[in-house]
Amino acid sequence: MKAFIVLLAALLQVACTGIPEGMSAVKNFESERYLGTWYEIARLDHSFEEGLTQVSANYSMQDDGGIQVINKGYSAEDNEWQEAVGKAYFVEDPQTGHLKVSFFGPFYSSYVIFKMDQVNYQYAFVTGYNQEYLWLLSRTPTVSDEVKQDFIDTAAKYGFATEQLIFVDQDSNTAESK
Repeated sequence: MKAFIVLLAALLQVACTGIPEGMSAVKNFESERYLGTWYEIARLDHSFEEGLTQVSANYSMQDDGGIQVINKGYSAEDNEWQEAVGKAYFVEDPQTGHLKVSFFGPFYSSYVIFKMDQVNYQYAFVTGYNQEYLWLLSRTPTVSDEVKQDFIDTAAKYGFATEQLIFVDQDSNTAESK
């Protein structure tokens, strides 16, 4: 029975750190260039981000070779900033934009960069292990209409529910800055 539980846990871990069928992570990824602050431009909503505006993520290197992730967003309902601190590690190799990220102890989930501006590192299209998770991240609080449309078109091609996308309010006038 113990062996079964260990096997089941291992299978669940692999399932949650996989890549959606038909997709692949970007290659020639340079983690040093990805570090720093990214703004959430659009997302498929989930309970852990519901109602949040001015959402950003900050990535920095950890001593163990992993990447520290600090997600921050403003909740108008609670009239306060919310923050989650996590850690991420490469699933394959540091040149592939496929990481596993954890905000809750030993449980990891996929962080797959499936398209990005690999010249200037100004925007990235990110998913989880299935088509229920989707983000458009940018180095700036706004992106061009062309980048938004490319994101929508690319996401639709991979079967994401683009009609459910939320475009995040990044207006600093909606909340006091931290």
